[in-house]
Amino acid sequence: MRPYICFLIMFLASGVLCVTCSSFPTKEVWALTTFKEAIYEDPHLVLSNWNALDADPCGWSGITCNKERQHVIKINISGSSLKGFLAPEMSQVTYLQELTLRKNNLIGTIPKEFGLLKFLKVLDLGINQLTGPIPAELGNLTSLVKINLQSNGLSGSLPAELGNLKNLSELILDRNKLQGPVPAENDSSFVAKIHGTNDSRTSVTGLCGASQLKVVDLSYNFLVGSIPKCLEYLPSSSFQGNCLREKDAKQRPIRQCGPQPSRSHQAPSLKHHAFKDAAKHQKASKPAWLLALEIATGIMAGSLFLVAILTAFQRCRSKPAIIIPWKKSGSEKEQLMVYVDSELLKDVTKFGRQELEVSCEDFSNIIGSSPDSIVYKGTMRGGPEIAVISLCIKEQHWTGYLELYFQREVADLARLNHENVGKLLGYCRESSPFTRMLVFEYASNGTLYEHLHYGEGSQLSWTRRMRIILGIAQGLKYLHAELEPPFTISELSSSSVYLTEDFSPKLVDFESWKMILTRSEKNSGSIGNNGPACLLLNSLEKRHLDIQGNIHSFGILLLEIVSGKPPYCKDKGCLIDWARDYLELPEVMSYIVDPELKHFSYDDLKVICEVISLCTHTDFSKRPSMKEISLMLESKIDTSVAIELKSSSLAWAELALSS
Repeated sequence: MRPYICFLIMFLASGVLCVTCSSFPTKEVWALTTFKEAIYEDPHLVLSNWNALDADPCGWSGITCNKERQHVIKINISGSSLKGFLAPEMSQVTYLQELTLRKNNLIGTIPKEFGLLKFLKVLDLGINQLTGPIPAELGNLTSLVKINLQSNGLSGSLPAELGNLKNLSELILDRNKLQGPVPAENDSSFVAKIHGTNDSRTSVTGLCGASQLKVVDLSYNFLVGSIPKCLEYLPSSSFQGNCLREKDAKQRPIRQCGPQPSRSHQAPSLKHHAFKDAAKHQKASKPAWLLALEIATGIMAGSLFLVAILTAFQRCRSKPAIIIPWKKSGSEKEQLMVYVDSELLKDVTKFGRQELEVSCEDFSNIIGSSPDSIVYKGTMRGGPEIAVISLCIKEQHWTGYLELYFQREVADLARLNHENVGKLLGYCRESSPFTRMLVFEYASNGTLYEHLHYGEGSQLSWTRRMRIILGIAQGLKYLHAELEPPFTISELSSSSVYLTEDFSPKLVDFESWKMILTRSEKNSGSIGNNGPACLLLNSLEKRHLDIQGNIHSFGILLLEIVSGKPPYCKDKGCLIDWARDYLELPEVMSYIVDPELKHFSYDDLKVICEVISLCTHTDFSKRPSMKEISLMLESKIDTSVAIELKSSSLAWAELALSS
């Protein structure tokens, strides 16, 4: 009997241990995986070990759990270049004490649901691209000690509810677009002071209520009014770069600030309170004609108000709301509205589907296609020739995540303006039928890939190839060094270089569509089959939006241009592996030159081979920048007409005939 009792005790104890081990809340795991789903670019693969099938997230990158390993208490993923937005489901990580996601590329808004994280002590979302207002619900987080939202695009006014944070010691909100006055105290406390009363029931909700504040930075916003007396102990630098009426602190010039609010708007009018009771006594003694006039006026005002409401309603209906299905329920009805910056596409031309359909001959003029997209050629009425890129994706696979990414991509492409970069003319976004398109300026001579590998390489003389190389280098220098933030071509290859009628190169980033498609259900985990397999030793995900990847790809592209061979061959492998034996040996260097070329410059070839070796160096630190590469090529390669004529007797004959 005693052995049986011992066995039973051991069995129960092991059961208790198993329950303890598997007691990690599933809702926390689900919330973290939802956060991962909202991140559509992770170049450093920080979230690669965030496995939804893993019931214990305590070993995931950036995650810290409590000692008992029962709850997540810290999330710290800083400086990781994550691109995406904040999922409201993060509020389900109930015991979270620290959320630090600074120095990434997060977009969208700060979810108001974060106001449910009652144990949160540190909220650091600084140096991102967040927009929209600061949620007033953050005033519910009474445990907060530090808020850092600096260097974003946050707008709206400072929530007075932040004054409820009695433990808050650090408030960093500099370099945003915040407007309005600095909230000091609410109207009720102001009125109480005017009447000389001190009602204990009066709650102070402005920043004066946050009595533990030691560090405050509200600089470089658009705040107006004056500095509250309760915050005058702070250094003037905390308020500089605003629109405040302060002589000591350095403020913005008046032209950058809107009209300053008058003092009568900053405090409740005493006359209003004084005459409020008198109006009640006058009400009973009004003559009949005055009463009739008031009724008529009221009806007119009510009618105008109703018209205004209906007009606003119609406008709201005409604007396509961005609905993001953060989670898919069985009924597919659980959706959340997400703030999208209305300014994002305000300067980008929006085309109608019908307009593009007419321009592209009922979408019958197809000049290119892939599993990811279809390319149509068209001509705008009285305008330029266009290339219309239509995304191949079904509406049921399109989510709010993808919609946000699409809009960001359009805005990113629209800022490009260089003679060697394809010009985005606009976009098309319609729901019936479902349409997502990009409209580019058309380059009439096709792609560089077609000229090199489909029997038209003879049109590309050595000098013409050198001009194409210089044009590509100048375009990349512009994208990398002259734009802020820099822009890179997702998959730089001869297929992403389009040629104009005079063979001037245009860099076009069509491959960014693949990033969208990898977020869709039908293409989950897949990558298009045209991607050059050997451009980098890194994974494709690391290579996306990577300047080093572009430099390496440029080296491969140079080799492809001078050799006329594709960058990858199924039988012979990578082109760069074949060429390494020739690149550094002058006596055999000419073996890499395209045999279709009758003439070439040996001096140019030496420069090209040197640049190829530098660009494809295995040590990233030894690769030059595109600015250095462009300078090297421009200073050592001569593409003048005289050089071309000198190298070709046929050209001399043509010149003689033309004269």
